[in-house]
Amino acid sequence: MANLAPVEIKAFVPAKDFELSRRFYRDLGFVEELLSDQLAFFYTGRASFLLQRFYNQQHAENFMMHLLVEDVDAWWEHVEAQHLARKYLVRAAPPEDRPWGIRDFILVDPSSVLWRIGQSIQERSES
Repeated sequence: MANLAPVEIKAFVPAKDFELSRRFYRDLGFVEELLSDQLAFFYTGRASFLLQRFYNQQHAENFMMHLLVEDVDAWWEHVEAQHLARKYLVRAAPPEDRPWGIRDFILVDPSSVLWRIGQSIQERSES
């Protein structure tokens, strides 16, 4: 039987204004590799996604990404230090402990994609 183990999975994140979204994600802390005038590869650590020059309002406003990190409070401090909400006129809400075992915060990108950036509460209590 063939090996069916995947190598990776990446989402295609929509961008209403491709250049603005590229700046936003670089400021958020992702490294960018521009693949074409339609597509950019973003990564940090083992997490990655593709930003595409594509926008459909209904799709973007219902699209959500979840980024699991080791230190959610450090990520929040970075978001605050970069003034991302004010600089990009986006919504951000500070970290909270969730009943499903995650401490996370929300950040909405310039295209209305909702990001939940968090860490396991169990991991947080062990550190």
